[in-house]
Amino acid sequence: MTRLPSHFYAMIDPAGGHEPVSLAETFLDAGARIMQLRLKDAPGRDFLAAARAIAGLCRIRGAILIVNDRVDIAILAGAHGVHLGQEDLPLEAARRIAGHDMLIGISTHTVEQARAADDGGADYVGFGPMYSGGLKNIAAGMGLDKLRAIRAAVRIPIVAIGGITQARVPETLAAGADAVAIITDVVNAPDIGAKVRSILALARA
Repeated sequence: MTRLPSHFYAMIDPAGGHEPVSLAETFLDAGARIMQLRLKDAPGRDFLAAARAIAGLCRIRGAILIVNDRVDIAILAGAHGVHLGQEDLPLEAARRIAGHDMLIGISTHTVEQARAADDGGADYVGFGPMYSGGLKNIAAGMGLDKLRAIRAAVRIPIVAIGGITQARVPETLAAGADAVAIITDVVNAPDIGAKVRSILALARA
């Protein structure tokens, strides 16, 4: 079974107006050990350049880099893995391209999707949105009961995402998440490094 190196899954996202490589350095300095590069609107050339730079930083620091959506960029950058949504390349096709050494995570929103990802050989599932609000301004989240149902249904790690704040980290982990992915509460913090250290301390408690 895949084990995630931390209960905090950092999200490198330009939502707060931060430059991706600089943000990744801040996360690493604060102790993050698994990160996802999420550049939804970036041209492929810029996405690859950022991924290569961050992958190099992660190799030096012993951290894991996951690339969102793009198997090709993950491979070319030398990243450790790729994270795919339900509308992205299917898991079986991604595995054929990426091979068995690359981590593949799958976004899921139902028990059925989570089981399919587990049965199909995914290394972990993302599950959410957990709560209202967050980057996508979700009206209503899935909640802790649905997270517990996902935990009962799959053997692989679960990364919970969507509307999670520092205050909600303990209850989310207690309900069965192996890690929490947080964007808004982190990138909008006045001191991102301090925020990450606080979340990591909570996650280790």
